[in-house]
Amino acid sequence: MTGCKITTHILDTSRGAPAVQVKVKLEREKYFTWEAIARGLTDSDGRLTTLTPDGIPPGHYRLSAAFGAWFAQQGISALYGSAIIDFFVREEQDHLHLPLLINPYGWSTYQGS
Repeated sequence: MTGCKITTHILDTSRGAPAVQVKVKLEREKYFTWEAIARGLTDSDGRLTTLTPDGIPPGHYRLSAAFGAWFAQQGISALYGSAIIDFFVREEQDHLHLPLLINPYGWSTYQGS
């Protein structure tokens, strides 16, 4: 196994549309601090599949999506600046898909396939 690949798909549920060009950051917890290991932007379908092309090792991670700034660019006021998905990669995992559903006043996530 080469490592676990992380993908996401961000959808704006207030419009029923993909969230295009949202800034995403992946960090790994190391010695009680967070180290940024990858960054990217969602594509025209709201997806980011190229964040970890070589995969990542098991560990404690967090995926951040700056959707407050994304809404602001569209002239929409949002309550939250970002969503942070705090998760673990296990030894046996080769892919984790972390969809993110956003709107100006809330967000949710789940483990996708």
